[in-house]
Amino acid sequence: MAQQWEQLRQTLNFQHSRYLNGRLRIGYLSGDFRAHAMSHLITGIFREHNRSNFEIFAYSTGADDNSEYRNYIANTSEHFKDVASLSIEETAQLIYDDQIHILIDLNGHTAGTRTPVLALKPAPIQVHLMGTPGTIGADFVDYLIADSIVTPPEFADGFNENIVRLPHSYFFNDNQQVISTNSVKRSQYDLPESSFVFCCFNNHYKVEPTIFDVWMRILANVSGSVLWLIARYPINEANLRREAQARGISGDRLIFAPHEAKAEHLARHQLADLFLDTLYYNAHTGTCDALWAGLPVITCPGETFPSRVAASMLMAVGLPELVTNSLEAYEQLAIHLATYPEKLQQIKQKLAQNRTTYPLFDTPLYTRNLEQAYRTMWEIYASGQPARAITINS
Repeated sequence: MAQQWEQLRQTLNFQHSRYLNGRLRIGYLSGDFRAHAMSHLITGIFREHNRSNFEIFAYSTGADDNSEYRNYIANTSEHFKDVASLSIEETAQLIYDDQIHILIDLNGHTAGTRTPVLALKPAPIQVHLMGTPGTIGADFVDYLIADSIVTPPEFADGFNENIVRLPHSYFFNDNQQVISTNSVKRSQYDLPESSFVFCCFNNHYKVEPTIFDVWMRILANVSGSVLWLIARYPINEANLRREAQARGISGDRLIFAPHEAKAEHLARHQLADLFLDTLYYNAHTGTCDALWAGLPVITCPGETFPSRVAASMLMAVGLPELVTNSLEAYEQLAIHLATYPEKLQQIKQKLAQNRTTYPLFDTPLYTRNLEQAYRTMWEIYASGQPARAITINS
């Protein structure tokens, strides 16, 4: 397959100029311009882009769900192009004809990917952002947007791309996400009124035995506490309850939250007391949602990009005390905060203040830093130099 794409690339033989006439033309390629976690968060970037210096294109490879998110992106990008029905070659040709300077892949190796479009090199500079938390593993992606926490210097050899380190978290957010103001009660979700509620609204495939063992020990040490998880499939719920029982914890102490619209989902976080992160593959949007909704998150960063994302966000929102250096410390901190409510309340008050004053949810600041990264990429390319690692200072 790789040979086929290479042959097609040679046949198309796209030629790129190093001369910039007018604004930088930025193309965002995604199959998730729809009611999807990525679109929930990226809308702010489309809103905040400086149109005096950047011309924004969005190429949608996914189905049109006519959602508010898709329509918002369509209305805030200067050029929104539905390429779902086009072939890989046709999509690449369109991007080339649009004279895109920097093409941003928002999927990577996730559902709906059109990574082969990048293999044809329709733009002189190609970048991966957000979709896959790690390397794409291909020589046709020039840069990976990251930060110093998810990709410390010692990780560099594990990436094909040149790493662009933003000054704060690489994880983008929309600081205008709506949190429903409708009244929510624990009884709506079968949560006990007076119990301590631990929460992890993360995909079940991220829950593995090591962190589940820790969670069950936490429940064992916090009398009457429950663990609130997202509902996915009945078999998953049955399996998790069975595993809890095997660790001496009643399956009834695992409670599953049904799907809600985004604004309502954010609002129900106020019913929980503390969010427990997963280990090897953190909650990414889950951490972002919890912090935006005012719910503290405990994490234990590992040695890989996806295991360090929550730490990146917590540092960017000024809560380093919730980043632990071992699973033992993670467990002890969770038990301590559940046992001393005044300490937990102090952290919640700090989060409430920091979410509007720290970089994590400063969408205009994030967009300015991203634009500076784009300008630097172009300056390197225009000067005839090969792509290299970039650090954007705050």
